[in-house]
Amino acid sequence: MIELEGVPELVDPVMVAAFEGWNDAGDAASTAVAHLDKEWKGEVFAALDAEDYYDFQVNRPTVFLEGGVRKITWPTTRLSVIRVGGDKPRDLVLVRGIEPSMRWRSFCNEILGFAHELGVELVVILGALLGDTPHTRPVPVSGVTSDADLARTMDLEETKYEGPTGIVGILQEACTHAGVPAVSLWAAVPHYVSQPPNPKATLALLNRLEDLIGLRIPLGDLAEDARAWQVGVDQLAAEDSEVAEYVQSLEEARDTAELPEATGEAIAREFERYLRRRDGGGPPQPGGHATEGGDAAPYLRDSSGDRTRPPKPQPRAEPEPGSGSGSSQGPASEADEESTGESGPSDSSED
Repeated sequence: MIELEGVPELVDPVMVAAFEGWNDAGDAASTAVAHLDKEWKGEVFAALDAEDYYDFQVNRPTVFLEGGVRKITWPTTRLSVIRVGGDKPRDLVLVRGIEPSMRWRSFCNEILGFAHELGVELVVILGALLGDTPHTRPVPVSGVTSDADLARTMDLEETKYEGPTGIVGILQEACTHAGVPAVSLWAAVPHYVSQPPNPKATLALLNRLEDLIGLRIPLGDLAEDARAWQVGVDQLAAEDSEVAEYVQSLEEARDTAELPEATGEAIAREFERYLRRRDGGGPPQPGGHATEGGDAAPYLRDSSGDRTRPPKPQPRAEPEPGSGSGSSQGPASEADEESTGESGPSDSSED
């Protein structure tokens, strides 16, 4: 039995989860949850036992000095609670960690145990994948669920995906089998500029989350960071004619595919979002950056000339996790994860 001493009774709580690793291209999803935790000053109330779920040769602990005393931080998953006031209060339970290396079923059962004890009404899992999408266009965010009724009532897509999956897909299915409403939001990150941070994808996830749960999320400097990121990538792409040509081809394909969406209904949705933000009490209060350091330039490194530039596009054959859209977008590769130093390949074999 999970006992939650000191955690107050929550109001219409929603659990929002993200995990570093295979399902977190550009660190967009984990940064989104970190942003919520920072802006709303979340209070950690629980952490899963790292010994149970992580291979420390894949996700290594770190040593640091505090007051001259050496301490160790173990890779794990932590839960925090956010009390959101206002006219329509709704509290959040944040789950932020690293994709586990083993015992995925037990891991999900622990998360669901907390959700049950806290009275969570909806679980939203954030993810990000690599896709054939241009950085110059709005970031596509797809909302998917395994629950046909939930897909209909919340205007989501019922997932039809078949293939390799990560902890996002496993946790969503665990929620479905446990009778807990669950949704996954996926942001598509341009595969030719995949290294973190990607504040534009993080911003897109938060905007979609805001619409889904009916809370106005303070964005701090995230919008400015996203604009700086795009300007930086524009400049880097312009240095290579092949990359510029490739980006143009992606733009044309995207614009052609989305032409039927330029309807009154699509325009109305965007106008409704604008009105909600305008009527929510003025601009967001200034807060922390979603990216640390605020440097929007160091995306990709050309080691031969020691200058930063986007790479030439590489073919990818990996399927898209967690979405039934049928696009050619795929998850972050193991090489991408190793370059970020976040997580190695996961072992989804159970026990």
